[in-house]
Amino acid sequence: MISLQILICTHNRVALLQRTIDYLNKVARPDNYDIKIFVAANACTDNTCQYLNNYQQSAKKDELPLEWIAEPTPGKSNALNSAIPKLNASIIAMVDDDHRIDDNYLIAISSAVARHPEADFFCGKIIPDWDGNEPSWVHEQGKYRIYPLPVPRFELGEQSIRVTRKIAVPGGGNLVIKKELFGRIGNFSTEFGPVGHNLGGAEDIEWVIRAYQSGALLQYIPEIVQYHYVESERMTLAYVIKKAYERSSSTVRLNEEAKNFTGLFPRYLLRKFIEYFMHSLFSVSNSARRFYLVRLAASAGEIKGFLMAKPESI
Repeated sequence: MISLQILICTHNRVALLQRTIDYLNKVARPDNYDIKIFVAANACTDNTCQYLNNYQQSAKKDELPLEWIAEPTPGKSNALNSAIPKLNASIIAMVDDDHRIDDNYLIAISSAVARHPEADFFCGKIIPDWDGNEPSWVHEQGKYRIYPLPVPRFELGEQSIRVTRKIAVPGGGNLVIKKELFGRIGNFSTEFGPVGHNLGGAEDIEWVIRAYQSGALLQYIPEIVQYHYVESERMTLAYVIKKAYERSSSTVRLNEEAKNFTGLFPRYLLRKFIEYFMHSLFSVSNSARRFYLVRLAASAGEIKGFLMAKPESI
C-alpha cells in the first residue's frame, strides 16, 4: 500500500476550499493507495476552521480522511513549512484551494509513480477553468495576446517529458513530490511567498530551482490535470496590470542575472519601459492599449526585481 497525502494551504476561502475537497472526494482512486487530505489553514479568520472540524466529525465512510493544522503567521510559505514536517505519506500532492482536479487525477499520479520510479517529483497541467463568462480579450492569441493571464496556466504538451530548468520552472500549484525530497531541499523561502491573497509569489519557483540545483529529477505528466477557478475580480485590466507587475518582480528577483548585476538595473529595461509607455499613450485600439499597459507594468516589475535582488535590499 502506497501512502499519498494531498496538501492544501488555504487562507479565508472556505467556500472554494470546500469545493476543492468535494472534487477530491468524487474522483476515482487507485486500489493500492492510502489517500488522505492535509490542510494548513493560514491565519484564517472566516469559517475555515469550523468547516474543517465539521468535516472531521461528520465525514462519510467513503470520503477521504482529513487532518489539518492552523498556522497563525500569515504567509503561504509559513503554512507550507509548518505542514510538511507533519506529513507522513511517501507521496505528497500539492493542490491549491481554488483548484478542481481532473477526474483522472489520482489514477494519473499512481501511474506516474509506477512508470517513473527514478523521478523525485512530478508536474502536470494547470488550466484556467473558463465558464464562458470571461471577457473575450483573455483568449486573444494574436499580436496583442495578454500575458501573464489573469489566472495561472501551465502546459508542456501531450507527451511525458523530463523537465529541466531550461525547459520550464513550474509553480507549486500542481506538483507531486516524494516526501524525501523535502528533506533534501529544505523549507520554502518566507521572503517570496504570498501573504493573504496578495499577488506576490515565487516561493514555489524558488524551491523548484533549488531542487534542480540539487540534481532532483522532474517528470512532466500531461494526465495530471488541475483546473484553476476563475474569479470575476481577476477579469479586469487593473487586476492584470497589478499581477504583471508583482509576478514579474518576483520572477526576475530569482534570476542569476539580477543577483549578479553590479548596477541598479540594465539599461535595456529602461528602454523597454519608455517604449511601452509611449505605445500605451498613442495606441488607437483598445486591444493594443491594453496589451502595452500590461507590458508597461511587467517592465516596471522587472526593474523592481533587479533592485530587490541586491543583498542589501532583502
